[in-house]
Amino acid sequence: MGIKTYNPYTPSRRNMTGSDFSEITKKEPEKALCTSLKKNSGRNNQGKITVRHRGGGSRRLYRNVDFKRNKDGIPATVIGIEYDPNRTANIALICYADGQKSYILAPEGLKDGMKVMNGPEAEVRIGNCMPLSEIPVGTVIHNIELYPGKGGQLVRSAGNGAQLMAKEGKYATLRLPSGEMRMVPVVCRATIGNVGNGDHNLIKIGKAGRKRHMGIRPTVRGSVMNPNDHPHGGGEGRAPIGRPGPCTPWGKPALGLKTRKKKKASNKLIVRRRDGRAIK
Repeated sequence: MGIKTYNPYTPSRRNMTGSDFSEITKKEPEKALCTSLKKNSGRNNQGKITVRHRGGGSRRLYRNVDFKRNKDGIPATVIGIEYDPNRTANIALICYADGQKSYILAPEGLKDGMKVMNGPEAEVRIGNCMPLSEIPVGTVIHNIELYPGKGGQLVRSAGNGAQLMAKEGKYATLRLPSGEMRMVPVVCRATIGNVGNGDHNLIKIGKAGRKRHMGIRPTVRGSVMNPNDHPHGGGEGRAPIGRPGPCTPWGKPALGLKTRKKKKASNKLIVRRRDGRAIK
């Protein structure tokens, strides 16, 4: 998919870029596979803000994407590639031979009319989903399960792909897009290929209003606040943080503090962290 530019008839348009949607072949979503999406603007069930800088934005329908891919042995035909406002990747509408329709993540190279299939007997081909035990070493995969039957949780955003590095016993070793090496049970499923829409990271927002359309409100730096509003606030002119490290508005350490628990059970499955260090 390509990136399009705009005529600079305003200052913000000069640097704005967007997708040309050349991969999109189906404009309207499949209503039977959509549900309404209620906005909560970052608030919990008590009405308190638990995630800041959320609110507003365009109204959306949520497309129910099939991350489990557990309808085995039945071939499906790709009907169309659609835009999904809820994720960076595009999605593909497929129709199984028995008439059931479903949404899947659209891998790079998937076209209308192509056949996809799920299950251990499927071929190693773009868009097919199968257990890691059936996938050859070296294959690029996405939508990877962490727990058998739970559905894909890893490598789902636009342009991403993990590589199957080795298989030994009950576990397969994957190299994730971050560089982390991790073991996953070989009975877990994954889909062949890279996630499509790889140019998504090249899009320049261009103006603040476009961010508001996405439901993201402005972020104010702590250093320009008053001392009663933020630990970084106060002082004459531009002042340094004045503390041992950066803090949240509530005084908790931020920006780089390691928050992963030392005794987390899945530590034993991580061979190498993304910073290149081995897990001890």
